[in-house]
Amino acid sequence: MSADKNADSILLIEQNPDLFNEIKTLLAFIGYDTGLLTDAGQLDQLLQEKSFSAVLLGKLPGETANRVLRVISEQDRSAAVILLNVTDDQFNTSREQWHFVVAALALPLRHEPVIEALNRAQSLRAAVAGVARKFLGNVPKLGGTSAAVQYVRKMIEQVARTDASVLILGESGTGKEVVARNIHALSNRCKSNFVPVNCGAIPGDLLESELFGHEKGAFTGAITARQGRFELAEKGTLFLDEIGDMGLTMQVKLLRVLQERSFERVGSNRSISADVRILAATHRDLEKFIRDGKFREDLYYRLNVFPIELPALRDRLDDVPELLQDQVDKIARSNQVGLRFTAAALEALCEYSWPGNVRELGNLAERLSILYPDSLVDLKHLPPKYQPAGKKLSPPPFDPVRMFADPDDDVSMGCSMGSDSIDQRDASPVIQHGQDQSSLTPLKLGDDGLDLKEHLAQLEMQIIQQALDASGGVVAHAAELLKMRRTTLVEKLKKYGMSAGKEIS
Repeated sequence: MSADKNADSILLIEQNPDLFNEIKTLLAFIGYDTGLLTDAGQLDQLLQEKSFSAVLLGKLPGETANRVLRVISEQDRSAAVILLNVTDDQFNTSREQWHFVVAALALPLRHEPVIEALNRAQSLRAAVAGVARKFLGNVPKLGGTSAAVQYVRKMIEQVARTDASVLILGESGTGKEVVARNIHALSNRCKSNFVPVNCGAIPGDLLESELFGHEKGAFTGAITARQGRFELAEKGTLFLDEIGDMGLTMQVKLLRVLQERSFERVGSNRSISADVRILAATHRDLEKFIRDGKFREDLYYRLNVFPIELPALRDRLDDVPELLQDQVDKIARSNQVGLRFTAAALEALCEYSWPGNVRELGNLAERLSILYPDSLVDLKHLPPKYQPAGKKLSPPPFDPVRMFADPDDDVSMGCSMGSDSIDQRDASPVIQHGQDQSSLTPLKLGDDGLDLKEHLAQLEMQIIQQALDASGGVVAHAAELLKMRRTTLVEKLKKYGMSAGKEIS
């Protein structure tokens, strides 16, 4: 079958080709393309390549039917199954065990029941998609468009549908927790808790209590009973970050829980069941740790069911502009501070090796937003280590009077502050609009005088409007043309009741 995705395609799993022809004719009449699968053993591979609006499940031997439903539950969390020619008891039993079994149809098929069943299938898919959007909306995205990142995204989507343990590998700062949160958000466990634990940040003698909880009086200081992270993650996902830093004694106890799916709180002999999905991450070379006797081989293979390796930022420098924009947008949302970069500054950042990966890039963006809020950052404003060798420039000297003075106080400074401490001569060329100042006709005072305040206000409104027109309504760009801060321009727009135009970072 074709591997291209078709939202209006139906899969029939049936061993009788004659029945397939009958069903295909009816579904084609109502606008659906139908595919036939006679070998249920090929279903796993097929669902990895293609998605279907619904799966029609014909009469198969009991164990084969259960295996098919199990594969569907693992491979496509938005799948909807319609049973063919089963009794009411068989349908109700399947419905109780598998939530995605939405309807049953008797043979021969009739138009109205088929339409109703397909509507139920569509409703289930829409509901699952809505839940995914809801939970993904609160999860940081894995930024970038490079082939390496697209491959990681594909791995996330494939493994999220299952309950398989995932080992996320990569250098510090590459976004391992972001991957873990995306796996959880796309999984069937997304409505339950995502519980992260940094195994390297918790002392070894406290990690057992942190993971499994403790009873009152279990040790000095245990004045009350306390749930552990496994209990908090019940029906959800437990993320064990920096698993390579976990001590050998704790590794043995963790392995026992993963094998038996149960644990006891510290100070208790009562077993508690653990329905928890495990995601683990490390920047360590665990295979070397195994050779050195620092990590248990059996635990490694228990965790490493599905490995995902994140590339270092230096190996995907083409993603730097997009990642930088993501950080700027994040800062703008939280601090209401804009930040932009010249082509020279951006080129330098795209050539840097980024030993701290995405975390270092985020820290740099935040640092620059503090130093140069609502400004255009040029090459010379970058810290020296981010400037190319042989082109290192000194940043402009810090002038406390210029930095903290009122940006509209031309009397105290002798000129407009412009974009904080950045010299506008190094920014993008200023767009000229309206009349050149040298050609303006001097204003003559009449015999009756004039209202200077009103006249200046009208003049200011005209110039602001010209700047907005020249910048396409983008307030930040208009502010740059007027040599003032964006926030100052916004206040003036409010003062004069003018349209605020567009806001971009």
